[in-house]
Amino acid sequence: MTTNGNNGNHTLLKLEGLTKVFLTDEVETHALSGIHLNIAKGEYVSIAGPSGCGKSTLLSILGLLDTATDGTYYLNQRPVHGLSLTERARIRNREIGFIFQSFNLIGDLTVYENVELPLTYRDMPAGERKQRVTEALEKVGMGHRAKHLPSQLSGGQQQRVAVARALAGSPSVLLADEPTGNLDSKNGDAVMDLLHQLHKAGSTIVMVTHDTRFARHAQRIIHLFDGRIVEEQVESDPTR
Repeated sequence: MTTNGNNGNHTLLKLEGLTKVFLTDEVETHALSGIHLNIAKGEYVSIAGPSGCGKSTLLSILGLLDTATDGTYYLNQRPVHGLSLTERARIRNREIGFIFQSFNLIGDLTVYENVELPLTYRDMPAGERKQRVTEALEKVGMGHRAKHLPSQLSGGQQQRVAVARALAGSPSVLLADEPTGNLDSKNGDAVMDLLHQLHKAGSTIVMVTHDTRFARHAQRIIHLFDGRIVEEQVESDPTR
């Protein structure tokens, strides 16, 4: 089953026959089996399904944190299989923004420093780093907390900082893995509204969620079950 972006933009992420097998104690676990998926630039796609269906494995492969056992993955029309670890790290840093369930902020760095850190690996001039960090924090409504430590923020505020960190690098795609999983419903709704605004501004977003209500915020829902795409659902009027 091949699923395609339908908004007329060029294909940003393309998977052909993607398979992921984990070998443990002589047991083969097929986490993903024969995934065909196209995601266009500017799309907002959610990947939904029950726990253990392969959602996070798929997102890890899209984010170059893991590699497929078989099949082909193209990012921006470039095949990523066979790339060296250094090349994968460079592409990850420049083209992919991550938003994790657990925020993954560094506790002894300020909000500003957390957002700036990925940019320091690009040999980017300090002035440009400052501009990007400031703009990203303002975009998520956290500019006034730039000097605070993560421990001084609520969960919702920490996730906003994590979104700013992902945005600061101007990535090709934002990958969100259960971005509301550690938040109460009010903060979860606020983060989903933020993602909606980012998508309206042109961001490409791929979000993993087990929450049906949040999945419906996307334009397209890809349903996984036992490592396979079993259904695709197009939302004519995505929930805000």
